Amino acid sequence: MLDNIEIIKKESMNLADKIYIFDTTLRDGEQTPGVALTVDEKIQIAQKLNNLGVDKIEVGFPASSKGEIKSAKKIGELDLDSTLVGLSRSLKSDVDAVLDADLEYIHTFIGTSPLHRDYKLKMSKSEIISKATETIEYAKDHGLTVEFSAEDATRTERNFLFDVFSQAVSSGVDFLDIPDTVGILTPIMTRELITDIKDNFNVPISVHFHNDFGLATANTLTAIECGANQAHVTVNGLGERTGNCSLEELVMTLKASYGIDLGLDTTRLYSLSTLVGRLTGVKMPVNKPIVGDNAFAHESGIHVHGILNNSATYEPMSPEMVGHSRRIVLGKHTGANALKSKLKEYHIDLDEGQFYKVFNEIKALGDSGKCVTDDDLIAIAITELGSAKETPIVLKGLSISMGANVSPTATVKLEIDGVEKEKANTGVGPIDAAIGAVRELVQDTMHIELEEYNLEAITGGTDALAEVFVITSDADGNKSTGRSTNQDIVMASIMAVLDSMNKLLLIKRA
Repeated sequence: MLDNIEIIKKESMNLADKIYIFDTTLRDGEQTPGVALTVDEKIQIAQKLNNLGVDKIEVGFPASSKGEIKSAKKIGELDLDSTLVGLSRSLKSDVDAVLDADLEYIHTFIGTSPLHRDYKLKMSKSEIISKATETIEYAKDHGLTVEFSAEDATRTERNFLFDVFSQAVSSGVDFLDIPDTVGILTPIMTRELITDIKDNFNVPISVHFHNDFGLATANTLTAIECGANQAHVTVNGLGERTGNCSLEELVMTLKASYGIDLGLDTTRLYSLSTLVGRLTGVKMPVNKPIVGDNAFAHESGIHVHGILNNSATYEPMSPEMVGHSRRIVLGKHTGANALKSKLKEYHIDLDEGQFYKVFNEIKALGDSGKCVTDDDLIAIAITELGSAKETPIVLKGLSISMGANVSPTATVKLEIDGVEKEKANTGVGPIDAAIGAVRELVQDTMHIELEEYNLEAITGGTDALAEVFVITSDADGNKSTGRSTNQDIVMASIMAVLDSMNKLLLIKRA
């Protein structure tokens, strides 16, 4: 497969000698609706981006507030290896704000499409060009590296877009940026546009693609194939509306599928994603590529069997490449191999009979719609390990009746040594009523006292498994423990008591 990738790269790609990653999480990413980062939070993210190894970090829009200037200066004091960038409109005052923030790289822009000219800026084509070139020249005169964006470039008339770019190049711009401001490009359209620009301009080309139709990463990859020198990205694909090209998706596709290593420490991607998600409050979908909780999660028995033999069977890359981890998820699709792997992971040894009891319970829980956690599995397995080897007392039926101003009533049917008995009993609650009925049913066989009763929800949620642990004693002073797990706390309580009683009965008959 890698050989084929090499052939494709040599024959059909026009790759730039150097591909730069321009991260705009702290600027465009912060424009995600509902997101506002403090200075300290921006510093944390900038440090993580720097440690990852991105080439450039757009730290904000200095002209928008004093806070933006302050945060840019604070990040600058960290003496990072990444180049720090400030956004600027095509205004000299915005350039001054970038200079006040002690930045040496400016990303300046102006709208060029008819929609932006006529409805937002209310400026003619000549005015647009004049504003753009004046700002570029002013920034260059003050020693700044200048990247110029023709905002809404992909809806700008090609002739006018090229006129603007020509004047920008004449003014000394260092990078030309093509923003797909509302994400309308497709890969075919991207290939045609970037190829045309590369054929006409001998300056580095940058792309800034939005994700309105879910194509930002695909379009950015296409632009790189066609010779784009730089890609604008954000962590987790954050940004206006549906966001920007995703940093982690782009970098790992280039590395794992194209064989292009940008020199980034990709093992830091998952922790970076987690930090940004926590600080912004934007939680990633579980199926988010590369960094989602399910990116390396497997439940299907067929898939898990393959993964356990060779992870490449159902994974395009190892989770370790991005600092993630593999998860074997338990549920109705779980196979025996997956369960054995999980039990081995927690050093739980079951005999064949115990194993299949646990296996069937996991399947039943999955069929009921529950996602079985590792904690659930451990509780179920430990319960099975500690269960009585023989069960002379078996629960055959249970009915609970309760309501307002009515004493809870439990009707219990047991099979004791092959004989079925049934009893109804009231109590202060359904558990008390049920256990009382059990005690009355077995009183001819044995007398028991409930010494200790503990109930715990293993995980959160209304469908959490209840784990009940009890200690009972008989008339001879023998004590025994009982344990059970069930989504129904009444059922878990009765089964725990019966487990303990069966152990006591076996002791008595030994």
